[in-house]
Amino acid sequence: MIKKILVGIDTSDHSKNAQQYAFYFARIFNASLIGLHVVDIVSIEGSFFHDISGSLGLEPYLDFSSKMREVLTARGRGVLDEFSAAARIENLAVETVLDMGIVANQICDRARSADLVMIGHRGVNEKFSTGLLGSTAESVARKSPRQLFISPKKFREVKRPVLAYDGSERASRAMRSAAEIASGLGVPITVVTCARDPKLGERTLAEARTYFENYTPKAEFKLLQGHANEEVVKFLKEHDADLLFIGAYGHSRIIEMVLGSTTEYVLRNSPCPVFLSR
Repeated sequence: MIKKILVGIDTSDHSKNAQQYAFYFARIFNASLIGLHVVDIVSIEGSFFHDISGSLGLEPYLDFSSKMREVLTARGRGVLDEFSAAARIENLAVETVLDMGIVANQICDRARSADLVMIGHRGVNEKFSTGLLGSTAESVARKSPRQLFISPKKFREVKRPVLAYDGSERASRAMRSAAEIASGLGVPITVVTCARDPKLGERTLAEARTYFENYTPKAEFKLLQGHANEEVVKFLKEHDADLLFIGAYGHSRIIEMVLGSTTEYVLRNSPCPVFLSR
């Protein structure tokens, strides 16, 4: 299922752990890697530098912008060279790509040639952001055409994965990915659903039980009650989960470019990596 993994590479700790997860998955599924670094055009031509040009004059601004491009491009090549060397030490097939543009847009464009995209929860500018989810990660989560793995700051081997299932079409796709990946890893998965009506919740879990019948190791099933977003995050913490599978949208989807409320809350608050299925 996963034969080509695109990894967003920068100098952040979150990115380095995304790299570790990418190597981990590539070894298990015999997948090849694409390391992508994007020179952020916003950092070169954004409002900050336009403000400088207004006070210094156009010519200094153009010269400074050109030098910034050179520096950031050289740094990007260095980061990709390190990624490539590390992958080859692990005997993994790897290629690298250096792009320039808006980071999230470039990642989503390149994602079309991969089966799975892996990025860090936060990027190099995390100290300047007040949110719990980096702006690039949030944008990629909204627009990525492929499955997305969002990595936290710390790497852990996957031993206690969880699937959040609500019976929706996208949750069904997440269930398929979860079943195949958990089986490939050789670890049992816990399927949770949250419903205020216990009968409805049990019917939803029954669907999942039927799907997982022929998979090994055997899955476990848990019915949660309350607000889905809060209960899922609470369960992840109590269960010491190390990977969550979830659909991009649930029953509350309004338009395709907007994340469902449960998914967005979980992305922002999950204590473990999130595998977001399309």
